[in-house]
Amino acid sequence: MSTVSTELAPLPRRENRAWKKLRANPAAMVGFVLVAFFILIAIAAPILPIDSPIATNWSQIRKPPSALHWLGTDDIGRDILSRMIWGARASLLAGVISVAIAVVLGVPLGVVSGYLRGWTDATISRMTEALLAAPFLILAIALAAFLGPSLTNAMIAIGLSAMPVFIRLSRAQTMDVLTEDYVESAHAIGIGHAALIWRYILPNIFPPILVQATLSIATAIIAEASLSFLGLGQQPPAPSWGSMLNVAKNFLDQAPWMALWPGIAIFLVVLGFNLVGDGLRDALDPRDT
Repeated sequence: MSTVSTELAPLPRRENRAWKKLRANPAAMVGFVLVAFFILIAIAAPILPIDSPIATNWSQIRKPPSALHWLGTDDIGRDILSRMIWGARASLLAGVISVAIAVVLGVPLGVVSGYLRGWTDATISRMTEALLAAPFLILAIALAAFLGPSLTNAMIAIGLSAMPVFIRLSRAQTMDVLTEDYVESAHAIGIGHAALIWRYILPNIFPPILVQATLSIATAIIAEASLSFLGLGQQPPAPSWGSMLNVAKNFLDQAPWMALWPGIAIFLVVLGFNLVGDGLRDALDPRDT
């Protein structure tokens, strides 16, 4: 007589379920393809067989797309395709680093605020509310103008402007995790504050932080383009999608392609990060099992 095994099959790990849900989301996969494409061309820019992004050709001023210049040329004869590819490096770098600044500064403040409560929580919360009182882009412009025009200062300004969002999110998530039974049990058996935060709180607030960071990269890319458009970000002659739009605004009737391509690039990369962020939010949602 055959025997029936009483062993239970192991439950699939949560990250495996999340990855399976993510792969089954067509919109998220489209987002991944868009983001991967821009990251790839940004990394490969130095080795691609393209013209220098700052090389001028006075005989090719404002030429429309052709076999020689696939996306046309700008007001001083620079190849737009080359400037688009090198501009992707500035935009993606600004998006990732500025959000990294916001996470590194904001998450610890939020965790400390939600964990300690009391006057610490009140102080950090009032500071956060003061920063949130100003619109994100206005605050970024003010900080960038104070720090001085450069891509580095623009990233710092965007990161500091995005920081309040991560303070508020991590504070709320920390307060929620502290109510869980396993955290109270760990605290009751004498686990120290640092170990409690590191082993129980941070791993459990990581998914919403990751989702917010992905969505914030899209916002940061728009902010960098806005600052460069205003002359507060990437400085000429280094290429940036925002500065390309600033130049193109003067030639919309004569050379519309100068504004078309950077506008499309900003739209696509922002769309990609938003689709990835939405897909991660759905895949990591613990309520959806």
